[in-house]
Amino acid sequence: MKVSRHVSSLLLASLLAAPSLFAQGAPAEPSAVAQPTASAAIPAPAQTQQAVDHAVGQEAKKVDIILPHISDSDEMDLPWPNAQGFRVVHLPHWAPIMIGGYALDMSPTKHVVMMIIAGLLCCVILISAAGAQGRHTAQGKAPKGFSGTIEAMVLYIRNEVILPAVGPHGERFVPYLLTVFFFILFANLLGLVPYGSTATGNISVTAMLAIIAFFVIEIAGMRALGKNYISTVFYWPHDMPLYGKLLMTTIMTPVEILGKFTKPFALCIRLFANMTAGHVMVLALISIVFTFGSVLIGIAPVAMAVGIMLLELFVAFLQAYVFTLLVSSFIGQIRTVEGH
Repeated sequence: MKVSRHVSSLLLASLLAAPSLFAQGAPAEPSAVAQPTASAAIPAPAQTQQAVDHAVGQEAKKVDIILPHISDSDEMDLPWPNAQGFRVVHLPHWAPIMIGGYALDMSPTKHVVMMIIAGLLCCVILISAAGAQGRHTAQGKAPKGFSGTIEAMVLYIRNEVILPAVGPHGERFVPYLLTVFFFILFANLLGLVPYGSTATGNISVTAMLAIIAFFVIEIAGMRALGKNYISTVFYWPHDMPLYGKLLMTTIMTPVEILGKFTKPFALCIRLFANMTAGHVMVLALISIVFTFGSVLIGIAPVAMAVGIMLLELFVAFLQAYVFTLLVSSFIGQIRTVEGH
């Protein structure tokens, strides 16, 4: 946890300090200058009501501490030696890429930065652990320390989860599935670090992981079954009379096609919901302290929040394990279709 906090602080401080300074010195947008002229044409009662609504909206934003933490944004909080203890850094905004009439915004966001940090942590930790394991093996010694812990995790996921679920010749899927496991694990853990954020609490991130898994599963089935892959799309029972075959094909083929999409959908929603629910619970309990403004009332919510945080630490490992196990099982199922 300390390593990830230092890495995130150094990386974000170097990459984002310049854009934040540029954003602070940027001139006002033309729309901001033209706004007073438009509002001046509004009658006085309407202006008064508009000002009240705006004040209420700003006050609601100050009170709401849940949605800003779990939602994505174009700014991040960094630890800073000031009265607040943090500084808001605005991420750079790039001109959108026009694809026909659609504007594709590729500007980095808070969750994008968290994914980059998670990927860097995967590279640094796993490559260094592999190097240490190689040195220990060359010296005829057993792995120890942090590298030994990483090796134990890798061997367990490989030998007890991936290979039994994928089936024969499953070694080719080990690199992808181990990468998925550790990427999701680090992305989950970054949400428990101060000033961090959970990228896997963004449904766009989990949807992309599920889409990649969908293509890996289907391509694995095509390579393993060849022309018999069509039987995973069109259901055709071989041990029934013709009228039964036609009836079952009409009924079961849409089910087979739908099943190909419900699997990645379940992967997406399960990871997103579990990672979001824990943070909402913690923030809701902590908000009770500020709602009542009493130390005595705040003792119980803080104690419960600590318990939820410990549960969240377990869930971070569990959800990475479950995602990897399910993808491995789906690959094994499509590669060993009954009768082929």
